[in-house]
Amino acid sequence: MNILFIQPPRVIARQNMWARINPQLPSLGLACVASYAERRGHEVKILDLSVEPMPLEQVPGYVKSCAPDIVGITANTILLSNALALADCARSARPDAKIVLGGVHPTIFPEEVLKRASVDYVVRHEGELTLAELADGAAPESIAGLSYRAGGEMRHNAPRERIKNLDEMPYPAYHLLPMKKYRPSLGNYKRLPAASIMTSRGCPGRCTFCYTGVHGRQIRFRSAENILGEIKLLVKDHGIREICFYDDTFTANRPNVMRLCELLIRGGVDITWTCMSRVDCMDRDVLALMKRAGCHQIGYGVESVDEEILGNIKKRINLEDVRRVIKLTRECAIDARAMFMFGNPGETEETMRRTLDFAMRLKPDFAVFNIATPYPGTEMYAWAKETGRLLTQDWDRYDLAHCVMRLDGLAPERIEEFYRQAYKKFYRSPAYIAGKLFKMRTWTDLLKNSKALASLLLKRD
Repeated sequence: MNILFIQPPRVIARQNMWARINPQLPSLGLACVASYAERRGHEVKILDLSVEPMPLEQVPGYVKSCAPDIVGITANTILLSNALALADCARSARPDAKIVLGGVHPTIFPEEVLKRASVDYVVRHEGELTLAELADGAAPESIAGLSYRAGGEMRHNAPRERIKNLDEMPYPAYHLLPMKKYRPSLGNYKRLPAASIMTSRGCPGRCTFCYTGVHGRQIRFRSAENILGEIKLLVKDHGIREICFYDDTFTANRPNVMRLCELLIRGGVDITWTCMSRVDCMDRDVLALMKRAGCHQIGYGVESVDEEILGNIKKRINLEDVRRVIKLTRECAIDARAMFMFGNPGETEETMRRTLDFAMRLKPDFAVFNIATPYPGTEMYAWAKETGRLLTQDWDRYDLAHCVMRLDGLAPERIEEFYRQAYKKFYRSPAYIAGKLFKMRTWTDLLKNSKALASLLLKRD
């Protein structure tokens, strides 16, 4: 079959910090599903509207020119409205095509998505095998992980078992993507072009604000040798010079990380890279080896300074570890990015101030502040819905910059105001600006960091 996959565009509100420094990296989910479909003999194209924008009225013409038998569209919560609009476009252009939605939000709310007349099927959880079986012509009722309409009702087949051996899966279909157009968020890369890689599926954490339903709680790892092969492919075929490891906790498997670093060093692979981790999954030996292998920045989720709030969101870390690991990271000449949230259950005016004060004293190289958002499928969403605290189910507002959950004694407007103030106070600090200028060693550093700082320092309304 001819298959067209579409990545919806994201429209970011002005007051959202990410509107200024937004990363634009390939959808690894789509690229993995596309690659597996190719392996099964299907003809595949990917339209990535996040980096190749197209007016909505032109989409039907593009779809018609591709003549797809299947149109697959990915959607998380914030992209849902755009994904459904694209489904309508696809239906108008190809009335007989199968329109399929997958991704986080359709997995959680398949019936909500299937209410849209233009959507025929929802692929739940990991999509490679389910979509391939649909394209192969299998009867819908026989396909695990598929939801669809039949006989005037919605049907949800049994869940599909998670893929156990990730090394058996083909590399993402990077050859179908405009690789030269991607870049990480401003300030978070040294070189371009850049690409993102996932070395595992699942997450060892149990945080109430995080959804791991697509890949599951049980974490599965790719071998270091398999990851190295993907990196070499990106370098050789696409000229990639920077890698963003997008695992929730890149260092969850310490021996695998050390093995990968040793292979990169031994093979002289010329890349720089970043990752995300937890402060309870890091030590000096790993940091030193990661630095030698090209790592230049690590992001750590801190969330709050208040122990009660950390308990409420099941963020099992302590602040002494935060201080120790941030210090260790910087001592190993790796930039530390610390991430915080305002508006978690238990938040007060005082705890927000204490968290911001802690961020200022911690002195990470970069700080990211978000508003706690109860995404569908998370424990936090279930709590907010059951207690009547959801302010809206307008998914366009679930963008980490709007307060969509009511807390006792703290107005939503105040949380949003404090979110904006936090960026101004942190990045306009004379000590922070002086520190960044002192660390700049090349003209490239100066230009890149100056652009990022300018974006963050611009006035927000």
